Amino acid sequence: MVAFSLMHKYKLSLMELLMLNRSLETHLGTFCHRDKKEMPDLMNWFGWCTWDAFYTDVTAEGVKQGLESLERGGASPKFVIIDDGWQSVCMDTTSVEAKFDDTANFSNRLIHVKENHKFQKDGGESSEVDDQSIGFRQIVTEIKEQFSLKYVYVWHAIVGYWGGVMPGVAEMEQYEPTIVNPIPSPGVESNGICFVLRSIMKNRVGLVNPEKVYAFYNDLHSYLASVGVDGVKVDNQSILETLGAGNGGRVKLARKYHEALETSISKNFPSNEIISCMSHSTDALYSAKQAAVIRASDDFFPRDPASHTIHIASVAYNTIFIGEFMQPDWDMFHSLHPMAEYHGAARAIGGCSIYVSDKPGHHDFIVLKKLVLPDGSTLRAKLPGRPTRDCLFSDPTRDGKSLLKIWNMNDFTGVLGVFNCQGAAWCRVNTKNLVHNEQPGAVSCTIQAKDVHYLTNIAEHGWTGDTIVYLHRGGNVLHLPKNKSLPVQLQAREYEVFTVVPVKRLSKGAAFAPIGLLKMFNSGGAITELNYGSPETGIINIRVRGCGVFGAYSSVRPERILIDMKEEKFDYEERSGLISLNLRVSEKELYQWNLTVEL
Repeated sequence: MVAFSLMHKYKLSLMELLMLNRSLETHLGTFCHRDKKEMPDLMNWFGWCTWDAFYTDVTAEGVKQGLESLERGGASPKFVIIDDGWQSVCMDTTSVEAKFDDTANFSNRLIHVKENHKFQKDGGESSEVDDQSIGFRQIVTEIKEQFSLKYVYVWHAIVGYWGGVMPGVAEMEQYEPTIVNPIPSPGVESNGICFVLRSIMKNRVGLVNPEKVYAFYNDLHSYLASVGVDGVKVDNQSILETLGAGNGGRVKLARKYHEALETSISKNFPSNEIISCMSHSTDALYSAKQAAVIRASDDFFPRDPASHTIHIASVAYNTIFIGEFMQPDWDMFHSLHPMAEYHGAARAIGGCSIYVSDKPGHHDFIVLKKLVLPDGSTLRAKLPGRPTRDCLFSDPTRDGKSLLKIWNMNDFTGVLGVFNCQGAAWCRVNTKNLVHNEQPGAVSCTIQAKDVHYLTNIAEHGWTGDTIVYLHRGGNVLHLPKNKSLPVQLQAREYEVFTVVPVKRLSKGAAFAPIGLLKMFNSGGAITELNYGSPETGIINIRVRGCGVFGAYSSVRPERILIDMKEEKFDYEERSGLISLNLRVSEKELYQWNLTVEL
């Protein structure tokens, strides 16, 4: 993990490392922290990515099929990422094909900034890329209109394609690409060179002249913007650290490329519509003034059973450091998968975009409806999801005794996810993820309100420290007094999500705590306003976004509850204090219900 490597090397505490970053921002002037950046609106909506559905075999028709399939099931994406497979690429005469399983061909190079024949109207090899009337413009327009999409993103590598840009091609000559040899750092070599980097090293990279790279990005992005594309996912960014020889070194090259990239993004996608990917090198992080979203881990690998628990742990720990620079993206996942709920719960806590890469017709809408509201919006937590303090120096993937706890905040509640990640880890000998324990046993821990580190920031004045805890899977509502602990035990690859809410003491000894939409992973994300008014009145006003079963804790049965000024029926459990009532689906997007609870 980046943060812990730096802490070990320079003997820094975690707080010292994060404070050093703040000082470096002022001193270097080359990057900004996350809280100073504009977050793209895409973050607040459900999306679909074409990658694991089609890999590079994606076509215009496949994009439509995927969107239609999700819409039919009631989980309509509001954005789509057309991943690798849309660009005009080919190999040069000296390249050796480098394709493995469902990967791209890493020896290909970019030969045109416009889309390939698969995204022309007839999909034929003879289609002309210059005819916009039958290309991306028509396809993007059609899917936006037919599926009410808000955003269409497309993928490209930071050097154009995996193998860079093709020299000697008329459309690319103006960018002056040259073939260069990637040279990995000793640290990368010692950890193991992956198939992707090994393939790129073998076939080398067509690197655009750094003095021409802004023109390249601007031509690419201005074309995409002109046909209705709203943003880009820019991949393989860390390849720049291997290409510094002859270009002033890796730092200078990265600065040049990232400055050009962000300038082009500002001009062509002015709402900062970019997702950075494979960009954990410090060269990239300390060159990011505007980019606000960063993939925080390796890919989601649907067919690799060793990868899933590692994925969750890796993102959580990586977020400690990279979450200072950008909002971590937890990547896509499959909703129809043995680990779908596990992945979905983690993303609900992660504060990230929520998007899947399901094949058309392969969906679990029960899982999706715990993440996505009928209008396509999500209940995104406010911060990057990070490990709790007591997890910082444990190893929840291989020590056999630790659970991973991840916390985040909503406007009026905290959220805490607990995951059993034991059983698989990175193997330095084989340089890949491996299952080291086929049947890891149950693991236990305790949770406390203080695990949600900023909970005091949202508590009402005079808070006693007592909380209400709602268990998503268990369905329990529990009262947790100040400084008390709740025991948790999880079997292998199990999870639980806890909504943690400060208790408000009202008149005549009554106590109240809103929970949120009980069927959603991040229940409390639905609460947008909370007003207790005068404690003597016992009247609580709550604004709630979404639909389904809304829940709250009350130590006494309410006299009545109004929704938008109309009295509604509700259920009350004397034993637990749980109030529950149903909120219908609104016809208005992002509609907020006005609830009045009279105790």
